[in-house]
Amino acid sequence: MFKKILIANRGEIACRVMRTARKMGIKTVAVYSEADKDALHVGEADEAVCIGPPPSSGSYLSIKNIIRAIRHTGAEAVHPGYGFLSENAAFARKLAKEGIVFIGPPPAAIDAMGDKIRSKKLAKKAGVSTVPGYAESLKDVDQALSVSRDIGYPIMIKASAGGGGKGIRIAHDDDQVRTGFHSAMREAESSFGDGRVFIEKFIENPRHIEIQVLADSHGNVIHLGERECSIQRRHQKVIEEAPSPFLDAKTRKAMGDQAIMLARAVKYASAGTVEFIVDAERNFYFLEMNTRLQVEHPVTELTTGLDLVELMIRIAAGEHLPLRQEDVKRSGWAIEARIYAEDPARGFMPSAGRLRRYQPPVGDGVRVDTGVYEGGDISVHYDPMIAKLITHGHDRNEAIARMGLALDGFLIRGVSHNIAFLAAILAHPRFVQGNLSTAFIAEEFPNGFDPASAPHDDPAMLVAVAAASIHHAYQQRAASISGQVSGHERRVHGDWVVILKGENHQATVSSVDGGFDISMDEGAHKVRTDWKVGEPLFHAVIDGSELCMQVERNVIKYRMTHAGLQDDVLVLNPDAAKFQAIMPTKAPPDASRLLRSPMPGLLISLAVRPGRQVKAGEELAVIEAMKMENIVCAERDGVIKAVHAEPGDRLTADQVIIEFEP
Repeated sequence: MFKKILIANRGEIACRVMRTARKMGIKTVAVYSEADKDALHVGEADEAVCIGPPPSSGSYLSIKNIIRAIRHTGAEAVHPGYGFLSENAAFARKLAKEGIVFIGPPPAAIDAMGDKIRSKKLAKKAGVSTVPGYAESLKDVDQALSVSRDIGYPIMIKASAGGGGKGIRIAHDDDQVRTGFHSAMREAESSFGDGRVFIEKFIENPRHIEIQVLADSHGNVIHLGERECSIQRRHQKVIEEAPSPFLDAKTRKAMGDQAIMLARAVKYASAGTVEFIVDAERNFYFLEMNTRLQVEHPVTELTTGLDLVELMIRIAAGEHLPLRQEDVKRSGWAIEARIYAEDPARGFMPSAGRLRRYQPPVGDGVRVDTGVYEGGDISVHYDPMIAKLITHGHDRNEAIARMGLALDGFLIRGVSHNIAFLAAILAHPRFVQGNLSTAFIAEEFPNGFDPASAPHDDPAMLVAVAAASIHHAYQQRAASISGQVSGHERRVHGDWVVILKGENHQATVSSVDGGFDISMDEGAHKVRTDWKVGEPLFHAVIDGSELCMQVERNVIKYRMTHAGLQDDVLVLNPDAAKFQAIMPTKAPPDASRLLRSPMPGLLISLAVRPGRQVKAGEELAVIEAMKMENIVCAERDGVIKAVHAEPGDRLTADQVIIEFEP
């Protein structure tokens, strides 16, 4: 077994690999860019080496610099994590020449499966069901149009060297092919250094289901069952679970058998994932094989009890697989939610900055994989993932319930994040029913997501009851302050008006041992809690049901967040509530004539000039941030008055790019 390994990655996956290495008694080496000198993975490693400047091209993608770090530290093996060089065959070959073990599959297997065009051909030859399409690199947009018309819309333009949702565009007509072809090529070139794209038929309303495989260098191959990854946004997975609520035993076995066939065909050795799309009749088609550890691997670990990182390390060290197919047993249900630094209310634009507060949830069946800490920074240079939240339960309902409670208790301040959006998905009746497809988010959130307008089971009850309890506790604390003038001590009455979403809820609050009794127009409620004034998480049992609600003082209001709903709640005494009703409101300034950059990033292109008329939905600019191209479109018809930025400019958040005529 290796005595020291280097992790050629950053963030949560680097920390994840280090945990297993530490458990196995293996010393670890971290590599870091200048932007990551204070990162969590640097502090958790036994040694750390700086490998270059912030841009990944000069650091985490620099084979030369990583090889230099290996020589300097004497590491015997390298675990690549996912992303960066994890599926780079040239990197694996270079390590072999240096006498360093690559903790992953053979370079030939990476080559075979890393090229999406070649992999489709190999899968078909191996007897694996494949998606109809044109498995050749496209020369230009005219050829793309011709191929698309032959296949029939809708089609999917895909990067040949792609992965992680990068370099993918869906087109329903010729115009979308023209736009998507160039955009997919640019993003593919930026992400993978390979701008080749191809086209395949887009299966409408499919499920994305993948099979985890394990193979050693002695010819043993098994699979560990499936993961359902259908909840996606822009082809990027958002929520994953194991097992799938859709597959039956027959389909599960057939998919597992085909995944093993493909792994054998390419002489695979290590952990890998064979991805399929599955239609409503459970017909399945090969999508791609990821020759690395997947982001969503924890749900397989929690349902099988296996440590995939440990198995990868042991396979790389030449050991046999310690189990056969019949030894694989799955227990319970696991769900993973990806916590990203992004703003759902602004089109999911990435958010960067310092984590003023970072308090992950704890509890039975709760696991958090992260690479950040309170006070650390979310950099503009890398993927905006903050953490992965995984829950495990005896069945799917318990896993969902634990996930909902954990999301409500995940405290993040300083950057925008998608926790409320994830909570809204988990609480959605269609998700609870298991009625999923890759179009779920587009269908259920067609206008994006605003936590202030998120649906909620019973906001009048839960949020109003919690707000009344919290406000009453604040007033009691104020009344207990020493030094008050005798005879004029502050007295706390129990009658309040809770103003939520413009509606008034009358509440009478009484303090009792262990919490409060509350009488409202809608009924009586028992709130039992040990919450202390000022704590940001309100843990309570309301009418026998456990919940966690985030609360933040916002001047005289309380910002309440629960199950995807976020709103500012005002609690007043009855007389003040009457006065509040007649107070005039000030309209916010009109900013509709300005197009501002929704996040820090690089302005890739501008599609307009002064005097140009544009229609609502028309492309205005393309901004690259955190490894993704973001297309900014016009929200209404208008005429361009002025352009305040040029392609190549580094934009700050809210910087004015375009100004419209009044």
